[in-house]
Amino acid sequence: MFFQAEPFDTIIRAIALSSLAVCWVVLVVRIVGLRAFSKMTAFDFVVTVAIGSLLAGAGQASSWPTFLQATVAIASLLGVQYVVARIRGASDAIEEIIQNTPVLLMENGTVLHAALAATRVAEDDLIAKLREANVLDLSQVRAVVLETTGDISVLHGQGLQPRLLHGVRRIG
Repeated sequence: MFFQAEPFDTIIRAIALSSLAVCWVVLVVRIVGLRAFSKMTAFDFVVTVAIGSLLAGAGQASSWPTFLQATVAIASLLGVQYVVARIRGASDAIEEIIQNTPVLLMENGTVLHAALAATRVAEDDLIAKLREANVLDLSQVRAVVLETTGDISVLHGQGLQPRLLHGVRRIG
């Protein structure tokens, strides 16, 4: 692709194509916006993982058409993500299709076992997240929410404003 000598060509190609691909991703993200790498929805997460895979493929390309295909695919995915985010903001119906619903796993110090079972979250994992959030007393936990991204949010303290649980589904 660059040189005739095989080991030298492989090294130079990897450095050059990886550098070009990373610069391409940075440029496209600057155009599309920082939301490109957010984990706000499962769709966003899938796009982020796919971009990582395509970036690796671009760095390993053995021909210019292969490199071009990977870089165009990166731009296309980010473009689709941008369009979907715009449509989501304009349509509640599309929002419902694309967005998962956050689920309440614990409320006012009580573990909601039906929610754990429905979401396949182990109680040990829940307890680990409580420790991670520096919870010292279960009675201080106002809510634990499995977010749309798969992250677990722990809300603890003296009180909880109802707005923080707006749109959170209760199971059981």
